[in-house]
Amino acid sequence: MTEFWLISAPGEKTCQQTWDKMMVATTRNNNLSTNHKFNIPDLKVGTLDVLVGLSDELAKLDSFVESVVRKVAQYMADVLEDSRDKVQENLLANGVDLVTYITRFQWDMAKYPIKQSLKNISEIISKQVTQIDNDLKGRASAYNNLKGNLQNLERKNVGSLLTRRPILTPAAPVPLLKIFEDQESGLFTVTLFRKAVDDFRHKARENKFTIREFQYNEEEMKADKEEMTRLSTDKKKQFGPLVRWLKVNFSEAFIAWIHIKALRVFVESVLRYGLPVNFQAMLLQPSKKTMKKLREVLYELYKHLDSSAAAIIDASMDIPGLNLNQQEYYPYVYYKIDCNLLDFK
Repeated sequence: MTEFWLISAPGEKTCQQTWDKMMVATTRNNNLSTNHKFNIPDLKVGTLDVLVGLSDELAKLDSFVESVVRKVAQYMADVLEDSRDKVQENLLANGVDLVTYITRFQWDMAKYPIKQSLKNISEIISKQVTQIDNDLKGRASAYNNLKGNLQNLERKNVGSLLTRRPILTPAAPVPLLKIFEDQESGLFTVTLFRKAVDDFRHKARENKFTIREFQYNEEEMKADKEEMTRLSTDKKKQFGPLVRWLKVNFSEAFIAWIHIKALRVFVESVLRYGLPVNFQAMLLQPSKKTMKKLREVLYELYKHLDSSAAAIIDASMDIPGLNLNQQEYYPYVYYKIDCNLLDFK
């Protein structure tokens, strides 16, 4: 399990003091989490009205970018046929594994200049990830069509192999002959009198056999073989460039996603804690067994920040600007980063 909690709390006399207090509470006696400072640069604040509106926009953008990250990762798994080791080797961000990238996060000044307004930065990310999403749809469609056409031809030439149960019938002058078998099914050939064909079909269906009549056509078989060779060659040619594209654009989308998280922490921290900007962003990595205790410790540490926050306030509360739609609310700024991106079947 790789889950991070990205939180922020207002600075004490210094932000270092905020960090030190959190470290003492979560690690001195109980090792509830592995913690890292999360560095967010001095971004342009703008007006309060802009921040409130941007808070809602960033929530939607966060969901969209995460969905694209997961789609690219899952399609990588599909293309590599769910080979977990190979997939994980290719799911990198800026050339490093995802945990390393997140725990050593540094704002990318070249891609997302901090002289730009927060809204402009969010629009840059939105355009970038929308383009990745559109490109993925096109590339996936082309590759899936090619793969599907090849599979259809292969099925046509092999036939359906559904069962091995024998059929007892007096209609066949030649016994059933097994010509192929794998772990799941068997392929049989049988020669019949014409008058026995309909009766044989009926008995076959009763026994859950799939019947495929074979008519020898040398020209058609030759054409199918040539088409299979062509499709197989095209698939191999597309495989390498497609995997490279997925690697590059997974990295781009994931990096964009973590920058969105940074933007959200910045905006929500300003809305909650006010100006001048003075907060410490912190990245916590809990284990599954320590999550409940860690949540309790953080509540005790930060409950003074919001007297209206019971241990957890239900998401149904609609507090303007705090973007709580269907999410838990805590007295500190909190966002989850879930790096479990793949659904292996």
